[in-house]
Formats: sequence, structure tokens, C-alpha cells
Amino acid sequence: MQRRVSMADVAAAAGVSGQTVSRVVNGSPRVDPATRARVEAAMATLGYRMHRAARALRTGRTETIGLMVSTLATIGNSRMLQAIADAAAARGYALTVVTAAGADAVADGFARLHDQGIDGVIVLNEATVAARAVGVPDGLALVVVDSPPDHRYTIAQIDHAAGARIATEHLVCLGRGTVWHLAGPDGSYAAAQREAGWRAALADAGLTPPVPLRGDWTAASGHRAARGLPTGAGALFVANDQMSLGALRALAEQGRSVPEEVAVVGFDDVADASEYRPPLTTVRQDFEQLGALAVDALVARIAGAEPASVSLAPTLVVRVSA
Repeated sequence: MQRRVSMADVAAAAGVSGQTVSRVVNGSPRVDPATRARVEAAMATLGYRMHRAARALRTGRTETIGLMVSTLATIGNSRMLQAIADAAAARGYALTVVTAAGADAVADGFARLHDQGIDGVIVLNEATVAARAVGVPDGLALVVVDSPPDHRYTIAQIDHAAGARIATEHLVCLGRGTVWHLAGPDGSYAAAQREAGWRAALADAGLTPPVPLRGDWTAASGHRAARGLPTGAGALFVANDQMSLGALRALAEQGRSVPEEVAVVGFDDVADASEYRPPLTTVRQDFEQLGALAVDALVARIAGAEPASVSLAPTLVVRVSA
């Protein structure tokens, strides 16, 4: 079996002391740039890999972060998982994923992650409601994706209300009368914010908001809910693209053409949105940037900083459906 490359091997190859290699590995500023570059080149040539357990003993950190999510069945959550995993790897962190629904499960998840020595946790979307209700173990840095303000953690999110507003305003400008809304589930912060943006845009236009239809983010729920869209309704804003897919199917089954009879706008801009029939006009979330910002904020909190919360502005992608 091939012997693991050691710090001593790197030191010999770079012509420096073992202490200098240790300083480079641990990110110490007490190394001049030329020496650091020489050590890093030796690491790359030899294939040196940091021994995570040994480093944890020296620094008290495992270089591992946790991700807590209620479900990975929704496209938004799965895309955020990919974005966070990529961003964590780029920063040299391992990732542990815990699925938890409900306050008891979230509390248990926090405890298990803490016991494993995780340095910090990112909590996604629906799991944030339960996370706000439970105590966070001391010493566990926390970043939450989608939440009202809370002094206990940093928040990273898309401006859902602004995204819903631009979607609704686009539909209002088509002159179809009031805009109906197929909302996300009760208890979801993102769903509530998108509904609020829809209501605000209609109020500004002097239009009365109808009672929202409601789904659970899945295409099947969008199909069920859209069957209740009244005859004569000419515009529909759907809270995510998965439900939009189901809504388009329901409208097609009823013989209602899109966009001629009903204009439809979704939210997320999933990878297949341009392949829907018709191609879907939707609000784009930059999942990759949001994941990177969440990881950056968590790494900063692990280091003892208190980074400001961030909210990204979404954009409207106009295709055929509206």
C-alpha cells in the first residue's frame, strides 16, 4: 500500500522546515508569499492531502459543515444542496447532510451534528421554521437560508417578495385582469413571501387578489390545484416551476391554451423550464451564488465573525408561456 505523503515529505521537497509547512496548511499569515507558493507547489506535486482528524486535534475544528433540510425531493432544495456542496469543497470543507422535518427532528439533528464535532450548520428553507423554535447547541455556528431576522444566525436568501412582484407585474401588463396565484404550502417562509409580493403588486395595480390556490411544491399538487382555476381567469402566477409543470398539464387537459387563454409565470427557473410545453416564463434564482454566499457566511461565523445577512435580487426570464 502506498505510504501517505507527510508534512515532512513536503518540507523536504520545498526546502523548508516542517513548522513552515504546518503554518501554510493552517493558513497562518506568518509565511511570506514566495515561500507559501513553493510549499503549495510541493503539496500539489507530491499529492499531499491534509489529515483532517489530525488537524482537528490541533485546531479544535473538523473542517466539516452540516446541511439540515426537511426534504431533498424539491428541485430547489436539491439544487441548493449541489451549490452548497460545491462551495464547501472549494473551501476545503467536507459536508454532512441531515434531513429533518419538525422541531423534535431538527433538535435531534442539531445535537447529532454537534456530537460529531461539526463546525457549523446551514439550514434550508422549510427546516428553518422548526430551527427557529429549538435551541442551537453552544459553539455551533449557524446560517439559515430563508428566515425572518434573528440575532442568533446569519440569513442568506433570495428576495422572494421582489421576485413575485416582478412576475405579477409582468402578468398585469398583459391586460388579462387580476392575476391568480398558485401558492406554496402553509408554513413555508418562501411561499409566504412570494404570496406577499403577489398581493402587493396587485394592490399597486388596483386589482383585488383572489383566494390563492395552494400546492405543496410538487408537480402533482400543481396539477390538482390548477384544476380549480376558474373559467375566465387569464393570468396565473405559480410559486415554483414544479407546480407550474402540473398546472400546464391541467390547463391542457381542460383545453385551455397557454398563453393565448391563460398566461402562466413560474418561479425558480429550473434547468428544464425552457423545455416545458410551452417554454416557461419564470423568475430565476441564482442557486449557485446563494449557496456560495451561505457557505462564505458560515465559514466567517466559524472563525468568530458576524457577517451581515444577504438577500439576492431575482430576475424574470421571459419565454413563451406569458
